[in-house]
Amino acid sequence: MKKITLFLFLLLTVSINAQMKADDVKTFTLKNGMKFLVVEDFSIPNANMYLFYKVGSRNEYQGITGLSHFFEHMMFNGAKKYGPKQFDQTMEFNGGANNAYTTKDVTVYTNWFPANAMEIIFDLEGDRISSLSIDPTIVESERGVVLSERSTGLENSPWRRLSESVEATAFQEHPYHWSVIGYEDDMKNWKQQDLERYFKMYYAPNNCVVVVSGAIKTAEVKRLAEKYLEPIPAQTAPPKITIEEPAQTGERRITVQKEVANPYLMIAYHTPETNHEDYYALNILSDILSRGQSSRLYSQLVNEQQLATSVFTDFGESFNPSLFSIYAIANKDINHLDLENAIYVEIEKIKNEGISEIELQKIKNQKLMEFYNQVETINGKSNNIGTYEVFFGDYKKMFDAPNNYNKIKVADVQNVAKKYFTKSNRTVGILKTNVEE
Repeated sequence: MKKITLFLFLLLTVSINAQMKADDVKTFTLKNGMKFLVVEDFSIPNANMYLFYKVGSRNEYQGITGLSHFFEHMMFNGAKKYGPKQFDQTMEFNGGANNAYTTKDVTVYTNWFPANAMEIIFDLEGDRISSLSIDPTIVESERGVVLSERSTGLENSPWRRLSESVEATAFQEHPYHWSVIGYEDDMKNWKQQDLERYFKMYYAPNNCVVVVSGAIKTAEVKRLAEKYLEPIPAQTAPPKITIEEPAQTGERRITVQKEVANPYLMIAYHTPETNHEDYYALNILSDILSRGQSSRLYSQLVNEQQLATSVFTDFGESFNPSLFSIYAIANKDINHLDLENAIYVEIEKIKNEGISEIELQKIKNQKLMEFYNQVETINGKSNNIGTYEVFFGDYKKMFDAPNNYNKIKVADVQNVAKKYFTKSNRTVGILKTNVEE
């Protein structure tokens, strides 16, 4: 078994190295500080542009929470050259499409287009970065949209309601305390000067990393970047987030009431930031616990004991120490405390007995195949390159990832479980219909 899995790992590593190398990524930085990462890939006649702005809800403070997500909406509402709705219309007319998302750490804009339409994409981006309209009429219209999104999301998603409460309980001081969408009172009371200051500071070219992949030449990307984006002036670097969440010294619990068929459960442990030596072991542990029906939690809680209808984990990228979260929905007539305790039993098994070599190698193979599949496409290339540049500090670390996963040993996974999965380090949230039970 070990020889077969090692052979598979080596075979996939060779395939990945043949597919893409660090030297295939060309870089340049404009005079205004905007950094570009470019990958030439002529496998299809298309290209993309991913813009990673280093701004999320962690950059907000009480009084302006929700502004990062709000500007994700505003960026499609018109600028000096291309007015309201013209960004999407122009892109679609030229065969392109776009999307965007906001997290606690970043706001990312994604454009996909035929390679021969690249200049119009640069023109569109240059227009909205340099002269976005923050017209009060548009602001009020979009304010109503995000307020509705907040109320609808909380009403329709038990997970959103529960996770907001758990995160607010787990983080007492750090700005991860509030949700990406923000507080309702703040959203109703943003001032015009708040919006203008926030946009100028965080949508500055020196606060953005741009990745372009596809059937394009680096020289042409640089020419267009210098024409449309370099004239945009740099701004003073945003203030650093210096608040550190104090170590948690005791279990915290919160119960949330909402009409649901069965109780929802969330258990969150404090874990370090992405660019930390324990990242890869924790990432593997997440998959050991919940990836696929043979994973520890799913096989025991859903298949064997039938305590839960679903169970999953979340361990994402973050600039600052964040959370490793376990989610589960109790099965019919199952007490949520029984489900919670069953999760702890599986965690204690890993802490006391470790995991098997077969389990570990299976996850390593899955990670490698996942990585290989992602970098086969131009979208996967841009997303991964940008993620490593922004969260790990250097896109070249992406090419070390397969080896970093392969270096993880059984003892490493067991050690991070012992280190972080302690009672005093966890916050537990229960969402159920009757809180008096």
